[in-house]
Amino acid sequence: MSPSAVEIQARTLAGYADASRLRQVQDRDWVLDRVTGRPETLIDLGSGIGQLLESALLRFPSLRLAVGLERSEHRIAEAAQRLAPFGERSALHAADLTAPEQLPYRAQVITQTSVLHWLYPDEDRIFAWVAAHLAPGGRFLLTTYHPARDAHGLGGEDELVREALAALGTPAEDVPALLAAHGVLPIATRTRTVDELLAVLGPHLRVADHDERDAVVGVESAAQYEHFHAATFGDYYARVLPAGRRADFYRAVGAAAWRRQGERGHVSHMPVRLWELTAREEFVSETGNRPSRA
Repeated sequence: MSPSAVEIQARTLAGYADASRLRQVQDRDWVLDRVTGRPETLIDLGSGIGQLLESALLRFPSLRLAVGLERSEHRIAEAAQRLAPFGERSALHAADLTAPEQLPYRAQVITQTSVLHWLYPDEDRIFAWVAAHLAPGGRFLLTTYHPARDAHGLGGEDELVREALAALGTPAEDVPALLAAHGVLPIATRTRTVDELLAVLGPHLRVADHDERDAVVGVESAAQYEHFHAATFGDYYARVLPAGRRADFYRAVGAAAWRRQGERGHVSHMPVRLWELTAREEFVSETGNRPSRA
């Protein structure tokens, strides 16, 4: 049996431009509104299809270079097309953010939106990298989501996944064990609490400011959320099922989301925090080992 269109989308993480309108695009504008002055270099960690980079280049004529680090080759290809009109003002690097390579840039602004949970439990590596790549006085603008967790560490998207798997025949109480058996760590577990993050970033970065809002996701159809899940989470959850049942899984996730929309007036809502971080004093100084200025 050939894979469905949504299965192909999940494998390639395609359709993110449409999917991101439900949630992630709000982070992009929120973060860029925090940028002050006339930045010359900006680095986006987990740059996806280049939407934040494109917006930054349009909003800040002072930017000489907007750099994206991204793991997905499909998203890098889409970003390259999006950013082509900016020529040498943009650069894209294939990168594993759990083990990022040093780059010859020091940026006034480094951003990361809706990505950090994917780096668990190695977030300290990216925090150290950021501290080493911030220009003196530079800022790291980071967004983190904080869904409530149950006793099994499930929350947020995990809850919809549990409903979908239950609809396909797995008893709800067995879902945590099924995820664990396939090495799928719940997203709500991957998302550290604010206090936990403070402990991890503390050795490298200092909190200059923060803001919070409630992220609310609503949909107009089951199919819309089905595509959102595929474009955002890929086959992260679907791999717990045999290949022949994965199309049914995506449909069941969409159905669960649509049912919630009808019952609650939204699919999900959770706190999201925007952190404004700066390197600790020893990194801000001009001494020590740091990348050369771009």
